[in-house]
Amino acid sequence: MRHALAPGGGDPADFQLNACSTQRNLNDRGREQARSVGRAFKAAGIVFTQVLTSQWCRCRETAALLDLGAPSDFPGLNSFFQDRSTADAQTEEVKALLKSMPQSEKVMLVTHQVNITALTGQGVSSGEVFLIKLGPDGKVEVIGEFLIPPP
Repeated sequence: MRHALAPGGGDPADFQLNACSTQRNLNDRGREQARSVGRAFKAAGIVFTQVLTSQWCRCRETAALLDLGAPSDFPGLNSFFQDRSTADAQTEEVKALLKSMPQSEKVMLVTHQVNITALTGQGVSSGEVFLIKLGPDGKVEVIGEFLIPPP
């Protein structure tokens, strides 16, 4: 899942990972979008075994507002928008995570547009969820898409 609506692009020049006030954050519409996505999964009876998130505040907040389980940080999901030199290594780290999981696992990953595009080759809207699977060749395949637009 790409984090819910956080107006703008990238992060301010004074960005600090551990200071939400220096980051681009969810607005009220984004918060409601995240809650709506979580409610939709619950209504469908879908239960996640894990919720993993980027350490960026907008992803952590999205993961918490989904209310689908206690989120845990996974640095491989951190944005590489400002520094593309880590893109390949982080994408491989996410693929390795997926490969290590039993097929029965349902894991919600909350991350950023650049990460999802690197993983899937597809663009993604704010708050959009891709249902993915890792093929035997190691390629990520999008097998479903789900979007509740922000109010």
